Amino acid sequence: MSDPVYIETVSAPTNIACIKYWGKASIPLNTPINSSVSITLDQSDLRAVTTAAASKSFEKNRLWLNGDEEDVTTSKRFNACLEGVRALASDKIDEETGAVIVAKDQWKDMNVHVSSYNTFPTAAGLASSAAGYAALVAAFAKLFNAKEEFPGQLSTIARQGSGSACRSLYGGFVAWRMGGEKEDATDSLAEQIADENHWPEIRALILVVSDAKKDTSSTAGMSTSVATSKLLAHRAEHVVPGRMDAIEKAYLEKDFESFANLTMADSNQFHATCLDTFPPIFYMNDISRSIIKVVHAYNAWAGEVRAAYTFDAGPNAVIYTLDKYSVEIAALMLHFYPSLAGQEESYVNNKDIAEKAKSFELDPTLLSSVEKTGRDPNAGDVKMVYYTKSGPGPLTLSSDEALIDTATGLNTYTKA
Repeated sequence: MSDPVYIETVSAPTNIACIKYWGKASIPLNTPINSSVSITLDQSDLRAVTTAAASKSFEKNRLWLNGDEEDVTTSKRFNACLEGVRALASDKIDEETGAVIVAKDQWKDMNVHVSSYNTFPTAAGLASSAAGYAALVAAFAKLFNAKEEFPGQLSTIARQGSGSACRSLYGGFVAWRMGGEKEDATDSLAEQIADENHWPEIRALILVVSDAKKDTSSTAGMSTSVATSKLLAHRAEHVVPGRMDAIEKAYLEKDFESFANLTMADSNQFHATCLDTFPPIFYMNDISRSIIKVVHAYNAWAGEVRAAYTFDAGPNAVIYTLDKYSVEIAALMLHFYPSLAGQEESYVNNKDIAEKAKSFELDPTLLSSVEKTGRDPNAGDVKMVYYTKSGPGPLTLSSDEALIDTATGLNTYTKA
């Protein structure tokens, strides 16, 4: 290859919303009808890894997703991210010598090759697109040495790929401000409320009820909800603003009960708007609803709120709790949602929590309380369990983790 290949690799986290985003104010600008807030999850468990390469020798822009090539020629989302970040490009400098490797005005003459993969189920309601587009923008930003003109500008670009991706550009507790005052939507951006070290005791237990692609995509579902659900309009205007203020205060003050109740209430209302959509949208299933009952039974038995469920646009449960209750909650969930025979070793991502939960003796009165909800242990209802915590935003990875060969400019990632 005659011209050099410039390459950067980053990872980016997923995030799970506590106050949900549902509904677009502007489809072309990909802005929301309400603000939202989420917890960014640790990348040692769930992440997207993306390599972006640029060279004058590349004949066209190319993208490999999870090892398969996708045509990005007409992809508005991909190209919005590419051109948005490239507009902020600056000289690329050799960190050791200080020499200019690529001048700012040379980037426009290069095409890009991108390879990306997720470490968790794609399109199953675990915010895979948020991690993917955050990683894409972060990789382009690193590659082009992009410089923001105002705080949060890169998040406004990630938003054009996937709305919730803007929140994955920061760690910890992150708000997406809906904006709406500026015509170019540069006020619709992410803002970090607290970093990942503010409340280190927060934990998340994710129960993957289905790893299949969902029947109704988020984009299609939102469009139908905005057009038909009066409850959605009421929620956006009258409910969410107060909840945003309250949950930000609760998180900053480490008030778990308030945080948990707001998180559960907002998840319920989001799915109520899906039911109010015409025709209705069903993202949760019977297993999802049984998990809700188990969480409420657990909190009632404990005499305090120790766990909070939330469901994005899919059937998979995210249960937020505190470190001191995590073993008990993991034991409870593994008792009522056990793995299939022979899959015990790979069922829980974290071996330490799996062993502790296995040896934890659950109170008989707790088991009785949960059984009264109608739940009996049934293997296979949950496909996998992730145990994780809050984590940082995008991270720069070493060249050893690159997914594109610098000699050929082609993808090197293959599915396991």
